[in-house]
Amino acid sequence: MTMSERVNLLGLPRAELEAFCAALGSKAFRARQLMNWLYKRGGNRFEDMSDLARDFRALLAERAELTLPQVVSEQCAADGTRKWLLRADQAQAFEMVYIPESDRGTLCISSQVGCALDCAFCATAQQGFNRNLSTAEIVGQVWLANRELGFQPGGARAITNVVLMGMGEPLANFRNVVAALRIFLDDLGFDLSRRRVTLSTSGLVPQIYRLAQEINVALAVSLHAPDDELRSQLVPINRLHPIAELLEACWHYIDEQNGRSVTFEYVMLEGVNDSPAQARAVARLLAGHPAKVNLIPFNPYTGTRFRRSSEAAIGQFRDLLLRGGVMATVRRTRGEDIDAACGQLVGRVTDRTVVRLGSRVEAARTRAAGVNA
Repeated sequence: MTMSERVNLLGLPRAELEAFCAALGSKAFRARQLMNWLYKRGGNRFEDMSDLARDFRALLAERAELTLPQVVSEQCAADGTRKWLLRADQAQAFEMVYIPESDRGTLCISSQVGCALDCAFCATAQQGFNRNLSTAEIVGQVWLANRELGFQPGGARAITNVVLMGMGEPLANFRNVVAALRIFLDDLGFDLSRRRVTLSTSGLVPQIYRLAQEINVALAVSLHAPDDELRSQLVPINRLHPIAELLEACWHYIDEQNGRSVTFEYVMLEGVNDSPAQARAVARLLAGHPAKVNLIPFNPYTGTRFRRSSEAAIGQFRDLLLRGGVMATVRRTRGEDIDAACGQLVGRVTDRTVVRLGSRVEAARTRAAGVNA
């Protein structure tokens, strides 16, 4: 049996790992032992798993593997933020970012190589899209970051929060992302609180409804505009799922999962979406609902046409939201000197096999117009 035919145990949720062990003729408790070694002790060599029977370890070496993403490069910002470029294959790479703070350590991970959603202000979108990351590649980012940050079994966690806000649209890689989320939350896995795992989406409405039936994590949604005309320019998925439809899905998710609130991300673009009138319009959309708004100062990148709103404009926007009955905060920009801030992750996408969403939407509309003519 070749290495390519072996099962990568990293990224198998508990039920699948138990099924794998059963197929090898072993009891379910072997899966629990394996998860303990993988996620609690950071083990990645079967020969080191001393409480597993020797014949079982030999069988694992023959039928399984523990394969991690490979680090291509690492950068460290002046504020302590760290960014890793990870190899997806010989041509493609993706990024993850660790943001240390006094009371927590947040790891921002990717779910795809590139992104097809084509949001106008995002550097990742300009790279095009290659493929989804596997569950092992998603989970492997957290495992790898723990190792790189010097985690020791029984010691304090460097990573207390995980956010799927890196490269890609998580809900466009639904099956692999949900499997990874299960491992993040599993008490035999990384054992993170559901409130410390955040999935960020640009607004794939059907998948939000599906997520509500699958798993309970914190939900963040890219809003960025108070009306459909502007949001469709900034976030092309809005042409398929406009704001009213998106908000209905968000409130459904909170109801189904007994959540506290949805975080709406709003990147601040000078002269585009930062006026007082637009702030009041956002407040009218969200007031009276379980919502909070995270205002994100735009992080520039080479070739962009957008500029960051002034601190005064951002502060006024926040104050108007608060007066309108909507909780609002301003995200502190981190890692900007190494292009690790929100919207700046680009990785390396040299094979763009899928066109951007904006192009697909326009093509679909053109075809529909021809049919209806």
